[in-house]
Amino acid sequence: MKEQAIDNKELIMALEDLEKEKGIKKDYVLDSIETALVTAYKRNFNSLENVKVEMDRNTGATHVYSVKEIKEKVENPETDISLSEAQKINPDLQLGNTVNVEIVPRNFGRIAAQTAKQVIIQKLREAEREIVFNEFNDRKGEIVSGIIQKVDKNIVVMDLGKLEGVMPAKEQIPTERYHVNQKIKACILEVEKGSKGAPQVIVSRSHPDFVRKLLEFEIPEIYEGVIEIKSVSRDPGYRSKVAVYSPDPNIDPVGSCVGQKGVRIQNVINELNGEKIDVIEWNEDPSIFIASSLLPAQILAVDIKEEEKFAQVIVPDDQLSLAIGKSGQNARLAAKLTGWKIDIKSEGQFRELLENKEKEENIQ
Repeated sequence: MKEQAIDNKELIMALEDLEKEKGIKKDYVLDSIETALVTAYKRNFNSLENVKVEMDRNTGATHVYSVKEIKEKVENPETDISLSEAQKINPDLQLGNTVNVEIVPRNFGRIAAQTAKQVIIQKLREAEREIVFNEFNDRKGEIVSGIIQKVDKNIVVMDLGKLEGVMPAKEQIPTERYHVNQKIKACILEVEKGSKGAPQVIVSRSHPDFVRKLLEFEIPEIYEGVIEIKSVSRDPGYRSKVAVYSPDPNIDPVGSCVGQKGVRIQNVINELNGEKIDVIEWNEDPSIFIASSLLPAQILAVDIKEEEKFAQVIVPDDQLSLAIGKSGQNARLAAKLTGWKIDIKSEGQFRELLENKEKEENIQ
């Protein structure tokens, strides 16, 4: 009497429930179980057979087949079958065809049950990781709070609740020192899938978006869209410049961001451990915008070359070092903020330049 294929209606019902609750497709899990059962069969029965496993999508009945090639002379019974034997299964078969010969190995039901359980657990883990990955991926740019778990030379690891946040050295503020159990804020920069499929969140405190989001959190007008942040440039830990704009002429965007007695901007400065923040009003006229971006320096003139996005800026003699800033910081941040190349000259330097040019022209 022929043994029956392994039946498992309960498995199908469980997979259907899983699909409804977790969104894990039943067919996807069954395909994975079939693949795992082929490996389990070969491992448990030391078989060289070409094995195929099929599970009925409605009943869960598991069929194990040995796939054999029809040959005139059977050299290896594990992989070959004679034409006469094959035609007992299907009279239409010919030499060179392959045929699925059903086999029901002893104790395979127990192996199948264990394998199915392992695959389901694995797929559940994968689904949960995917849910967490999508959740954090949708939150890119947002600020998160976490407790520092680990600090070494290159990375800071934060506990974000559902998973870990990793802050590499380049995303840290160079003037800050971090320690275990410290609670800090950072913005989500990237969400990646690790080597084992677990999502990994890369966070940053040095990115310009961190300043942008802190301002959005502190200043309701920015969050509501009444004031727009046009651009941010940063030298993390030292200074930031933020260009703001409001289409409403009755709103002072700079005053709203700074707040009465500087209270609003001070909260952001405190979060950044003393990093200075220059709030500048954006203007569609590049000359005005570039002049504002070089604050606190006074500007005498701005000559722009639109096609090259180049600006020649003239400042009073006593304002040159202020306009350029320590190690060129002020000029560099202004260039990043505006997107223009900026060359700064003092009034004296510019006058000398003009005189030299005049002399050259007279010689010619």
